Amino acid sequence: MGLPRSPGVWMGCDLGTELGRQGAVLTPMALVRRSSIAGLILIVAMCVALLVGPVRVSIWRAVASADSQDRLILSGVRIPRAMVAAITGAALSGAGVVCQVLLANPLADPYLLGVSSGAGLGAVLVGLTASGPTILGLSAMGLGAFAGALGALVLVWSVARQVYCLGQTGLILAGVVVNAFLSAVIMIVVALARSDQVYATLFWLIGNISEESMGLVWVAGLAVCVCLSGLFLISGRLNLFCFGQQQARLMGIHAQRIQWMAFGLAGLMTAVAVALAGLVGFVGLVVPHAIRLCLGPDCRQLLPISAIVGAAFLVLCDTLCRVVVSPAQLPVGVVTALVGGPVFVLMLLRRARGFRPI
Repeated sequence: MGLPRSPGVWMGCDLGTELGRQGAVLTPMALVRRSSIAGLILIVAMCVALLVGPVRVSIWRAVASADSQDRLILSGVRIPRAMVAAITGAALSGAGVVCQVLLANPLADPYLLGVSSGAGLGAVLVGLTASGPTILGLSAMGLGAFAGALGALVLVWSVARQVYCLGQTGLILAGVVVNAFLSAVIMIVVALARSDQVYATLFWLIGNISEESMGLVWVAGLAVCVCLSGLFLISGRLNLFCFGQQQARLMGIHAQRIQWMAFGLAGLMTAVAVALAGLVGFVGLVVPHAIRLCLGPDCRQLLPISAIVGAAFLVLCDTLCRVVVSPAQLPVGVVTALVGGPVFVLMLLRRARGFRPI
């Protein structure tokens, strides 16, 4: 069975023109080829993350000796950390695609649904009152962030369902209001806490990747892969939302069911990401835009390739965090903004001057 036809409009953009510039309609072989190229980029990024760091390591010594320092560094620090970065980047990028498509808003990112403020509040409250590992080695702060993110997501959905007549505007407004309210609560809690309690929490709020247990990494990775697979299965239907919800319904799909299913999977991925790495900004906004500028807006390729490239992008950013001020480390959220911002502006400028997508 062939892939469904691409939508005709993307946020006021003529997709027919876009596809014409690319020279061909998306085919399964083209999707496999482009995904393979993105996968190769991710493999290169992972290799760089394993080999680059404050301490030089040798893959050969790590393989030859089970007790060597090289093996301990790779298995205990760099491999888990690179996997956490890849999972977080893939989750945020995939969720960013969903938010931008369904909300028809180029500035939408996964945190627009209130997840950031809910996760931040959960992390702050737990971080000021608890410590030590909890489930599968996830820190108490991470577990609190996951619970807070899900709680905020449920609250946003509950409000949005009551004002569903407003459509996408109602969901955006619900997310903005919940974000503002919970952010105010966070500021109150931080203002009343002791300074020594606040430091670790603020570092987490910026976005920070650290080593996690392999059990936690595999569970988080499996959850994100399941969510991305579910979104890919409905990616053809997500294309139809580029026409608007009313037109999508007229084309024979259950628009409300698809919308809530997609938002649910995106919200779960975002909750996993913030539990692992805190509030890493810019990834869910920049990566989907960059892939759209290069390959076009078809969700069938935009979703998987954005997830893969987002994983590679965050792995490289985390590697830079480990070496730029060694032996100290920068929060990864700082680097994603410093690196992603200028690169994205350059891509926009090239596009405005007639840059044709590959």
